Amino acid sequence: MTAVSFYFQVHQPFRLRRYTFFDIGESQDYFDDAENARIVKRVAEKCYIPMNQLMHQLVTETKGEFRCSYSISGAAIEQMKLWAPEALDSFVALADTGAVEFLCETSHHSLASLADLDEFRAQVAAQKRTIRETFGHEPVVFRNTELVIDARIARAVEEMGFRALLGEGADHLLGWRSPHHVYRPEGCETLKLLLRSYSFSDDIAFRFSNRGWHEWPLTTEKFSSWLAGVDEDDAFIGLFMDYETFGEHQWADTGIFDFMKSLPQALLAHKRLSFRTPGEVALQHDPVSRLSIPRPVSWADAERDMTAWLGNPMQRSAQEALYATLPTMRALEQRGDVSWLGSWRKLSTSDHLYYMCTKWFSDGDVHKYFSPYASPHDAFITFMNVLDDLSRRAQAALEAQAGPNETGPDDTSLDDATATESKTQ
Repeated sequence: MTAVSFYFQVHQPFRLRRYTFFDIGESQDYFDDAENARIVKRVAEKCYIPMNQLMHQLVTETKGEFRCSYSISGAAIEQMKLWAPEALDSFVALADTGAVEFLCETSHHSLASLADLDEFRAQVAAQKRTIRETFGHEPVVFRNTELVIDARIARAVEEMGFRALLGEGADHLLGWRSPHHVYRPEGCETLKLLLRSYSFSDDIAFRFSNRGWHEWPLTTEKFSSWLAGVDEDDAFIGLFMDYETFGEHQWADTGIFDFMKSLPQALLAHKRLSFRTPGEVALQHDPVSRLSIPRPVSWADAERDMTAWLGNPMQRSAQEALYATLPTMRALEQRGDVSWLGSWRKLSTSDHLYYMCTKWFSDGDVHKYFSPYASPHDAFITFMNVLDDLSRRAQAALEAQAGPNETGPDDTSLDDATATESKTQ
């Protein structure tokens, strides 16, 4: 029997307000709370609440045969607590069904796994506590930001005690292999790797409403027949996608909700198919082989690499400058002042780098869709201005707290060249 494993990503970043050179030293009002509240309320109304009601209905109607999983970033949970508590309540109701698994990730949807493993572990630990306290679940499966994995990240995830790790079934990673089997990352001894079937996933997430697609319209009968047609020995089919696919990216009038409403029964009509969460798949299946992951792989863009976030000099400069300030934030945290690290972690969210992407063609259109800025350069300037102000204020706070015989970490404010570049409107 082949398991169908649905995993949905739920995330909202703390977007920055228009912060110029003239705001540096004058304002600590970094985040656009009005816009963040407006967006999370809109997405809750269009996606989270109606989709959660539907998922609850599907679990009930199938007596728990329909099962799925979610990874909800700590940033999204915090925003729902602030501005859309009814949406968070609907996720808690799903947790109570016993048919929904909640995965772990970094608390702030960051790329800390590539920049600082100590910060990566700290954010994972914070998110684990949040999932436990919010949903009453102890997460056993890990999903890194944007499905970013490599051998080093896999080893760190295994050391933190997770049963399984999710990844992208990229062609350059798998070669001739199928994404429908469980693997073990090279260098790990217990961790299992579950990969996304990007073709089937993107049929729903991206192609569903595309009238130019040769398979449009996508019906549940057609889609279920495709899944039932995979090899008999395939362990699972990983359908991993953004939850905002439903109602936000694919509007209700495309029929996406009706499609999802009828899909479970269509799939269960094929006796060889069942639903399992990622944790259940990992429990039921042993790895078929080891998989070498020498370089980071993600689920973004055609390249399935890190170029969506670190592909140009602006992005790399912003990432390096951000993590150069981390020692100061840690030093302040150790002295009992956690507010600085809290603001820093909101800046560590990968979306800020994503907005700076300068790609063209179809991938560039996707980046533009999600960006609140007029251009990637505007995103870079705003981010660097905020980081400049935060780093200066944090360094001053640390020096003010230090005793006469104490010295703080090296000055982590932006270097002159970077600061000069960032201090433009």
